[in-house]
Amino acid sequence: MRIHEPVRAFIAIRLTPEVDAAIARFQNGLRALRSDVSWTKPDAFHLTLRFLGNRVQPLTIDRIARGLAPIAAATAPFAVQAHGAGAFPSIGRPRVIWIGLADGELSKLAAQIEALSVKCGLEPEERRFTPHLTIGRMRNPARDPRMRQALESAAELDFGSSPITSVTLYRSHLSPHGAAYEALATLPFTG
Repeated sequence: MRIHEPVRAFIAIRLTPEVDAAIARFQNGLRALRSDVSWTKPDAFHLTLRFLGNRVQPLTIDRIARGLAPIAAATAPFAVQAHGAGAFPSIGRPRVIWIGLADGELSKLAAQIEALSVKCGLEPEERRFTPHLTIGRMRNPARDPRMRQALESAAELDFGSSPITSVTLYRSHLSPHGAAYEALATLPFTG
């Protein structure tokens, strides 16, 4: 991994293609309701464990990659259940549309990565970790009874279980066509 300039970066996990496909089918149903949503492409679905920043220095990226190695080595593979849909800040006025992710290991892993990030010089995350997978962002959040009903009816929808066997440090490239993600380091769970 050779980084020579500050980069936009984050640490994330990916779900299986089967779970991504189930989520994409649900997402396609929502597409018919609103045209002013920036939808996440299914091949870019991920759970962000820690957003590192828009201009992370190369030395910090290197320290974080090295620090992730012992965390991954001590973590056993686990399963994550993709279950339910919702929105931030609320389904009444959605800005971010998400799929819920459930497993106690996610919070533990996120806490370890948060501690590593702070140790490497990043500011502590102000928001509490809430495991979710973003599938869309509203350009003009407004009350929409059809979207609200669709999200309420999906509160108990099951998208499947996904084995999680690694964690990845990503570089994000922003463009007018959306974000593209480059894996800088993928560390398998071997605990």
